Amino acid sequence: MDAGASARPRAAGARDGAEPGPYLPPAWLRNAHVQSVLGSSPLRQRRGARELDALGVRSWLHEVDGGGGVRLHGVHTVRPGVGARGLAVLLHGWEGSAESGYMRLTAAALLRAGFEVFRLNFRDHGDTHHLNEAIFHSCRIDEVVHAVGEVARTVARGPVHLAGYSLGGNFALRVALRAPRAGFEVAHVAAVCPVLDPARTMEAMERGLPLYLWYFERKWRRSLARKRALFPHAHGFDEDVLRQRMRALTAWMVERYTDFGTLERYFDGYCIARDRLAGLQAPASVLMAEDDPVIPVGDFRDLRLPAHARLDIARWGGHCAFLENARLDGYAEKWVTARLASA
Repeated sequence: MDAGASARPRAAGARDGAEPGPYLPPAWLRNAHVQSVLGSSPLRQRRGARELDALGVRSWLHEVDGGGGVRLHGVHTVRPGVGARGLAVLLHGWEGSAESGYMRLTAAALLRAGFEVFRLNFRDHGDTHHLNEAIFHSCRIDEVVHAVGEVARTVARGPVHLAGYSLGGNFALRVALRAPRAGFEVAHVAAVCPVLDPARTMEAMERGLPLYLWYFERKWRRSLARKRALFPHAHGFDEDVLRQRMRALTAWMVERYTDFGTLERYFDGYCIARDRLAGLQAPASVLMAEDDPVIPVGDFRDLRLPAHARLDIARWGGHCAFLENARLDGYAEKWVTARLASA
């Protein structure tokens, strides 16, 4: 389905997997920056923890085989006594983790709807820097495909669904593309504000409010410094490297730690824009906000999706936020739950 033909946001007020109605936030929440900042606030993280506790869930920590000696980490959560309608594998955004607020709140919504949930941490996210010597980059798709396949074989008690936010949405869609060749089936994949064209996303951040570049630069520098402390023999870079801005630091990482050679080839390595999702076999749903300050909405209007895919473009929502009220209820977690439940 062509992106331009399906800009029909459905939205708020649904629970337990029911299809939500149009997303219409109050006037004070129609600012993209207010949405984006509040959406990733510690308040949402704490609320997610409370919601999971109130459901009486049980969780297990897993070390997952990523193939080739790679080890990844995840959290499997169930509601005792509730029959599962399938397993939802959740993927977080760059420098987020399985314990990010949107991950916890989406997990709670899915658990209420009868799913089991597995929140997977990417390499070097969520206190997992010690598991692998090599550093994370966004083209490490093979290890995530392998890990999801391992979870599908060893944990799932029903159909496997995928959902992700931002970079996690990009990974979720790429995993779904590769799943048939990897030997497992994806019942449905849902992506919220996924990165489509990394080069254009970088340009948008450089042109936009400096807050977003500062936020991601700060978190990435801390991650790289932690990696250096754990594996000084492999990562001997100095503070001058870490003081570089995002584009220069990414180019340094590409030249030192990948085989792509140039920043352009690296970005192309995980680009899913234009017709690159046309071969998706799994049913897919994508949610985007017109006012996303990080990812250009124009990329979604040029997106070519198969007939069994759906694109919802909301007028507001910021980056992965879609908050509904002063309680910071999120539309995105309801939307993800409804889309996966539709399978």
